[in-house]
Parts: sequence; C-alpha cells; structure tokens
Amino acid sequence: MPEKVVPGPVCEERSIREAVCIHTKKIFDSCKDKDCVEDLRVFPTRCSQEVLDRAQSIKARGAELLFAYIDVEPVTFNRGFYTVDVRYFYRVTADAYVGAARPVEVCGLAVFDKRAVLFGSEGSAKIFSSQPGDNSTEFQCCPQTSVPTAVVEAVDPLILNLKLVDVCECRPCDCGCVDIPPAVAACFGEELVSAGDQHRMFVTLGQFSIIRMERDTQLLIPAYDYCVPSKDCSCDDGSQGQEDPCELFRQVQFPVNSFFPPNTITTTSSASQCCCR
Repeated sequence: MPEKVVPGPVCEERSIREAVCIHTKKIFDSCKDKDCVEDLRVFPTRCSQEVLDRAQSIKARGAELLFAYIDVEPVTFNRGFYTVDVRYFYRVTADAYVGAARPVEVCGLAVFDKRAVLFGSEGSAKIFSSQPGDNSTEFQCCPQTSVPTAVVEAVDPLILNLKLVDVCECRPCDCGCVDIPPAVAACFGEELVSAGDQHRMFVTLGQFSIIRMERDTQLLIPAYDYCVPSKDCSCDDGSQGQEDPCELFRQVQFPVNSFFPPNTITTTSSASQCCCR
C-alpha cells in the first residue's frame, strides 16, 4: 500500500494525482531592508512634555511599531513598476531623570517615511465579486482596480540612540508637525505636543522590513489528494480518560541548554540593502 501523502516536503517517487487550478495572490517582486533612521523627532504626550522640560537626561526603554500606512502608485516612465511609500508610526518610551528623584516614564510618537520601487506587472481587468461589502449586506463589493497590492512586514525597531535637545539647538526642519491618523493618536490616550516646548526628544531607530508586491492570479499546481484531517477531535469532558500529569512530565526532555550556556553563538550576516529611500 503506497504511503499517504501529507502536507510537507514531497519525495520524488510520489505520483501527482491531478493538476488543479487555484486562485491566489502571486508575489511578483519583493525586497528586504535594514534601515538606520537617525534623529527622528519624538512628539510626546502633554504630561510627558512637562516632564521633559524639567528633565536633565533621558534613557531609552523601547519602541513599538503601531501602524504602517502604505500607498502604491505606478511609475510613469517604467511600465510594470510601482512606487511603494510607507509611513511607519512608532511609540517610543523612555525614562526621564529630573534631579535626584526616581526616573519618570515618558512616551511619544515618532514617524518614519520610506519608499521602494518594485515590479508589480500589469493588468487592465476590473474584478467583480458576488461577496457583499463590509459595510452593507445589500451591495456587493466594489470592483478592484488593476493596481497590485503592497504588503509590508516589519518588526518592532531597535532604539540605537536617544537624546534630549534644547529647542534653540534644533534644526528648522524639526519644527513641523505630521498628520496623525485618529487610530494612532488614540493609542496614547492624550494630546501629542508639537510646539511650545523647551526640550525635544530625538531617537535613532534600526528597522528591519520586508516589502512585497502581490497580484490576484490563477495558478496551475499539482494536487495529490484531498487534505483529510488525520487527528481525532477530543470529546472528553475531563471526567474520564485524564492522563497522568506525572507521566506527561516524564516525557518532557530535560532542558539542558537552560542550565549550561552554549560555548559558541551562531550568527548570520545581514543582507545588503535593496530598496530606495
């Protein structure tokens, strides 16, 4: 009896049962980047700004990526290519030291803009769907345009540097404000300050990201069989058939690495930058 085919690596001796046409998103182009963003102005909350104006020094705590706004536009002089403009919104937290007292936690918003140029192919068909729209059960989804979809994957950034600067020492370009989406502003719970301050906070971030360009398409792929679940669903209510917890514990391998640190640490070299900024 031949071995049953399951999801995972496929051996060469397994025969393909049929070719199946599926509708999915195909990745036409992608890139990864490691950005070092220097001296981003942090717009603190009202209470945080009052602390910063009296602070003598600050120390970084962490940075969180809250949201990324993505805009895709075709490149007029290069068919099939598109510019992907990404605006990252970060929440930066730090400890502010006022005199000899214990540090006070402060937080604020930092914004970073990034641009990449990727190939997304061309398409002129308008796509209609019988699926109802999100805001109504009576009207169907609006037709989709031929512009491909840009997807951004990013992790929380690393704070590489954080400094406190007097307003008189700031550059002219540091005095402007940014358009903050309501959902991002709601993450701080109070008003963000962009003017009328004495001290300003600037952060340098290290951001890892992957940007890819996707488009709906139909692909012909090999199929082996229907994917039938092989595991039974447990219907036990807990009163019967309980396994011995000590027996389960005996099956757990001893965590040797937790007690004995490794002699060497494997590192991987970072990839070169491939995006435009």
